[in-house]
Amino acid sequence: MCARQLDAVHGDPPRAQRKRHSPCPGPELERRPASCQLGEQIDDGAENRRLEPGRVEPGGAAVLGGGTQPRFTRWIEAKLVRLRHSRWMYQPGPCSPLLPRGAAAVVTERPVGNAVISDVSFWGMAVKLYGQKKAHRVLGIMALMAILLASACTANGTGASRPTPTTTGEQHWRTEIAKVPPSGKGCFQAVYPKLAWREVSCTRTPTYPQPPRHGPRPFTVGNNNDVSAQVPAGFVSTATGSFDSVTGVTSESGQIGNTGPAVANAYTLQLNTNFFTSTACAGSPNPSCLGWQQFVFDNNGSTGRAYIQYWLIKYNTTCPAGVAWNQFSFTGSTDIYCWKNNTGGAVSVPAQPITNLGQLSLASAVGTGGDSVTLSTGTTAYLRTGDNAVNAAAGWKVAEFNVFGDGGNSAGGGQASFNSGSAIVVRTRTIYGGTAPPTCVAQGFTAETNNLSFGPTAPAASQPGPAVEFDEGSAGGASSNCAAATTVGDTHLRTFSGLLYDFQASGDFLLAQAKDFAVQTRQVSGAPAWPDASINNAVATQMGTTRVALCAAPSRLMINGNSAVLADGQKLSLPSGVEIFRRGNVYLLIGQSGDSVRAVMNNTWIDVSVGLGRWPTKVRGLLANANGNVNELETSGGTVLNAPVSFNDLYGRYGTSWRVAPTDSLLSVCGGEIERGIPKKPFFASDLAPSIRDRARAICTHAGVQERALLGACTLDVAVLGKQATAVYVGAPAPAAVGNEK
Repeated sequence: MCARQLDAVHGDPPRAQRKRHSPCPGPELERRPASCQLGEQIDDGAENRRLEPGRVEPGGAAVLGGGTQPRFTRWIEAKLVRLRHSRWMYQPGPCSPLLPRGAAAVVTERPVGNAVISDVSFWGMAVKLYGQKKAHRVLGIMALMAILLASACTANGTGASRPTPTTTGEQHWRTEIAKVPPSGKGCFQAVYPKLAWREVSCTRTPTYPQPPRHGPRPFTVGNNNDVSAQVPAGFVSTATGSFDSVTGVTSESGQIGNTGPAVANAYTLQLNTNFFTSTACAGSPNPSCLGWQQFVFDNNGSTGRAYIQYWLIKYNTTCPAGVAWNQFSFTGSTDIYCWKNNTGGAVSVPAQPITNLGQLSLASAVGTGGDSVTLSTGTTAYLRTGDNAVNAAAGWKVAEFNVFGDGGNSAGGGQASFNSGSAIVVRTRTIYGGTAPPTCVAQGFTAETNNLSFGPTAPAASQPGPAVEFDEGSAGGASSNCAAATTVGDTHLRTFSGLLYDFQASGDFLLAQAKDFAVQTRQVSGAPAWPDASINNAVATQMGTTRVALCAAPSRLMINGNSAVLADGQKLSLPSGVEIFRRGNVYLLIGQSGDSVRAVMNNTWIDVSVGLGRWPTKVRGLLANANGNVNELETSGGTVLNAPVSFNDLYGRYGTSWRVAPTDSLLSVCGGEIERGIPKKPFFASDLAPSIRDRARAICTHAGVQERALLGACTLDVAVLGKQATAVYVGAPAPAAVGNEK
């Protein structure tokens, strides 16, 4: 069938007086397909009235028409879809774009799949709907009547088949359908490319909780070891979690509710709020009681369902009666939590094997009028409205999204275990009323986990936004961090903004300093074999009041000045909240704010990675850039040097300014003399003897290192340190800039 016709008239004439109007005046009439027939004009007698302009999506907007004349009779042929209350989408028909005389509209065009869709705002008129058995009326800001067609007119008058989904089309559709409000409370389904919901029956929600974080961070993703997006102002109104890429994922399994045997394809997708002050805590004796909300897609291996779970964190008394709250406590704790699922059941979703992970996205919406969760599987979306039980709209500032285990119990959260070789790139997008990017925070809120870890690299920034993106995989090995910088091998430095430069001085230096966090390194000369190179011999950090140092040759761990032993595979939680993990020769130190240090203890040197718990944030030291500009370095006194930096400036005013005085050194616990030296000349791979250079380069290229700057650094490291030095370069992203003058 063809698009319905819209007209606006003054008053409500008797049916006998109503006429069929041609929607295409003049020459336009001849271009109209013969199969496009006007429907019968039905009028509900709505009066014309002036409506005020409303909000329109930014980009490409233009005002068409004008005036507020109340009587007009020209037609618009269109396909119209309601996006949300007082916001509509308009797809031009064969005769459009024609606006009623005296009308005003704001039109924003953009592609959706194979079509061009426009956002249209009308005001200064009332609109009547024709071509239906019954007329409808919507009054309010930007009010408009709408119909979504299942087919479109073609030039020969036959109906077009359902559009074939495309990746781009599906992505646009998934974004837009999440903005379309349902017709009421309940469970709903929508199918690509329609931007309309159809009510469906609901199914039961799970009987087990998805508990909040508890206990120490794990070495893998989850239970507070995560990356989340914090909006820079206001509160989150909508968030969407999706996967930019999923590679190597062939299987996954996990327990149901953290008990029983592992089940294939048992996992959850969760979009979680931060813990926030909530009016639902009014009955709690604990002034620290907080609200928390989870938007969950639960896949138990045989069925799927999407629902909302609400929490009162540390309510610490009997849970509120009569509103279906369940009481919960962790083993060994006296704190009382309350949780419940949304009333009315979950929306049923066909079981989704983990191999379909890349097609899934989870969206959430909160507001004073209600909340909802939407799960999209590529071409079908499933929505469940909620109860707004904890008033998240007044407290949601941080959004966590990831794939986790399916539920938990008093022992903690369950785990989703992926096959070796799995790697995913996660995107958490937030809508809060602004366009500035969110702040990355290295924290999470749910107790559930997966067996992946972060890194080893960060993905390239891409749209849509505002969003936070991050890598995780079975080969990661890093803690959650929002900005990572490294110093590897014979002290090649990569700053937080991605500037790669060699720094071959010897002595104690400040690598990075942020709020309540500092990292220092001790560099020693490679003399006599390599007098113009240096290596990391020790690294130390201060997180709050806790000081931890790792010293090489011999390898040892020092905590607050005292020697400590940590067995392989063990973790140590300090009273200050600092946690230390060891896996083989890798030590991972994480502070309460998510700041981290990763140290790989090799035979004679240490590779160091520094992660920040928040980004962007103010940071200084050898791993920082001036004002976050990747092409600028800054001395401790504030002098800015443009990259590439000359040899004299690098080891003169710049390097000298970041030396740590013996009285301020965190590395004194490692003992030994502090060297104070600089190389006599620049030292790059091109300065190696040809036979040594060619052999070292061959080892690096065989390992897969190809990018020019990384290949040069790898070649030098292999020549100086040996074959194992290639490890830090394999899979590393290309630097954003190179800082040495050659």
